[in-house]
Amino acid sequence: MEKEYRDYMIRAVAADAQIRAFAVSARDLTEKARQAHNTSPIATAALGRAMSGALMMADMLKGPRDLLTLQIDGDGPLQGLVVTADNHGHVKGYVKNPSVILPPNAQGHLNVGGGIGRGTLTVIRDMNLKDPYIGQIPLVTGEIAEDLTAYYAQSEQIPSSVGLGVLMNRENTVRRAGGFVVQLMPFADEDVIRQLEENIRGISSVTAILEEESTPEHLLGTVLKGFDLQVTSVEDVCFQCNCSRERFERGLLLLGKDELESMIADGKDVELTCQFCNSVYTFSPEDIRTVLGNLSVS
Repeated sequence: MEKEYRDYMIRAVAADAQIRAFAVSARDLTEKARQAHNTSPIATAALGRAMSGALMMADMLKGPRDLLTLQIDGDGPLQGLVVTADNHGHVKGYVKNPSVILPPNAQGHLNVGGGIGRGTLTVIRDMNLKDPYIGQIPLVTGEIAEDLTAYYAQSEQIPSSVGLGVLMNRENTVRRAGGFVVQLMPFADEDVIRQLEENIRGISSVTAILEEESTPEHLLGTVLKGFDLQVTSVEDVCFQCNCSRERFERGLLLLGKDELESMIADGKDVELTCQFCNSVYTFSPEDIRTVLGNLSVS
């Protein structure tokens, strides 16, 4: 019988703090996203990998209101995806074309790289300053983990290794999902670097490790085998969208008086759908009249 499962993330250090590391188990949140967007297996894998990566990257943010967004734009049939996470363990996201079906890649795995194709990875850190920090690189493989590894090397000059994985059941529900980020500190010595590189080369896949035991501790314990791993924080994670009817009302206000009056005159309900969670908000002509009244007051 499988152990009781939950989605959560850990932060850790190893080798006398010469290594910092993060790992996350994300099966349930990936399944929730799959259900919300009715994604195909390849789209689920892409979204699950990106959400796991974004959660760990957002855990590095400092401010309680800071947000991290990953935007992947590609010329493949998936077209790309958008994922946003905060440093409280909340993540949301969507794939631009969620119904794509492709044959497996040469290794027999879901062909996420082929689905995304060539394009760009953009990382946006909104730290409540005048302007967000934006970093962008060309995609390396489109498989997401390798692209995030390249991002850290090129944009932040932090030697990192990122591993991400999503394993699907035969009925296309999510069986395993999660990942790790391991980073070398500037003062890491050569022995630590060599041992870590050897460990990374010996990893078969994230999902294979999660199949053995689906905990972040087991995942990092495998990646950092031989090091003195010390977990410094544990946090639950979940798929959560902060959309609301009030947010969409504010969005309607931006349309302006003429557009709102035209919608009222049309006499039909207006349905607005959140891209991140597919929640639908319906506004009747009377609702829009109320919105228009708020515009007049403001």
